[in-house]
Amino acid sequence: MQEVDLLCIGAGGAAYPAAFRLAKAGRQVLMVDPKGVMSGNCLYEGCVPSKAIRETVALYDGLERFQSLGLQGKVTVDFTALMQHKDAVQARRYAQHTEELAAAPGIQLCKGVARLLDAHTVAVDSDKGTDTYRAAHILIASGSDVFVPPLPGAELCLTSHDLYKPSPALQSLPEQMVIIGGGYIGLETATFFARLGTQVTLLQKGERILAGMDPAMVNQLLALLPAGLQIHTNVEVQRVEDRAGRRQVVWLDQGQEISRAADVVVLAVGRHPVIPEGAESIGIELDRHGIRVGPDLQTRYPHIYAAGDVNGRVPLFHAAVRQSLVAAHNMLAGDVPTDYADFTQVPTTVFTLPAVAYIGLTPSKAGPGALLEASYLFAEDARAQILEQREGEIRLFFEPDTLRLKGGWIVGLDAGSLIGQIGTALAAGMTAYDMARFADQHPMSAEGVSKAARNLF
Repeated sequence: MQEVDLLCIGAGGAAYPAAFRLAKAGRQVLMVDPKGVMSGNCLYEGCVPSKAIRETVALYDGLERFQSLGLQGKVTVDFTALMQHKDAVQARRYAQHTEELAAAPGIQLCKGVARLLDAHTVAVDSDKGTDTYRAAHILIASGSDVFVPPLPGAELCLTSHDLYKPSPALQSLPEQMVIIGGGYIGLETATFFARLGTQVTLLQKGERILAGMDPAMVNQLLALLPAGLQIHTNVEVQRVEDRAGRRQVVWLDQGQEISRAADVVVLAVGRHPVIPEGAESIGIELDRHGIRVGPDLQTRYPHIYAAGDVNGRVPLFHAAVRQSLVAAHNMLAGDVPTDYADFTQVPTTVFTLPAVAYIGLTPSKAGPGALLEASYLFAEDARAQILEQREGEIRLFFEPDTLRLKGGWIVGLDAGSLIGQIGTALAAGMTAYDMARFADQHPMSAEGVSKAARNLF
């Protein structure tokens, strides 16, 4: 029986910030992860590789836009080279994480699978056998995995894991692609490939794409998506078949059976939390999201915490990092909560082409008349005009009585960057007066934030 101060089940964004924080305080930390490297699914098959592809496609999109303004020659994309670039970014970041870990005393990383034996005892199965640890604190940060539905022919499909992992399954640009699922992963992927020239069909079971997000924001986005992308909602996929090496997708639309052939079919119907073996047997409670926790990240055992995708509250990397630090602070306080995660004020960006981003309260959740709205159209923006990206807007939502910022969204230019500025103002409790007084830099799209606030006066 070996003893550690903290055992992290996982080594991704929900685990290593806490590991480094406790190690800095002199504690002995063990991270256990089946990949054997520091970093979770964000780097392996999620936000980093998908955005490496996205930003390259966005650059290609910009160059094509400027061809009519004097750029000479036809710009093309070498898809194999694009995948190699993605792999290189992942390899570079893995090397960076390895250096960070090597420089941190007090932290060990074990490649293996952790099992909870009781509230303080964890078995770790690895290639070398099974080791047993007694941990003063346990942080469950085991993340999530791709959900594969019981669909006939699902084994013929690719998932985001196959598309974005190092050395991905797809090495040539397909002519036709069908994507099953209209969440952010499916829609992002659809826009990447559509902009590269693939004929993409996206099938959504429900009536809305990006369900759960504000409909007005989503409708603005849908009007701006690339040509070559067809979206079908309220359909029921029946099966996927192999037809001489190609895929045939069959679905029902208003009771009528429709089929479409494609080179590639992508399943993008969501992810599910990875619950460590033994968690339920020792009484760790689950809910519809994953492991049940409150803002202090504690489970029913004060010394056992669950952060990141495994609790399902805000399944985003940056939310996982913040939750990991909340857990660390509360551990260092003797498991007496002194820090709390805010699940409601986390910036979310859908990195489609173009992108949308939002944070906080939006009209569909607040209800009619509950928020005072201020907007700024990119058609008026100098940077948007320079880049010929004049579609979309910045929209801010304020409490009517106090003019305190309650939320906001961006559709279009620099959405992923601008939402951080709005989020900072939201976290600081700023009002429209505060935001209107700030001199945002010209000619940058951020000046639209203060201009939107000034439009109230």
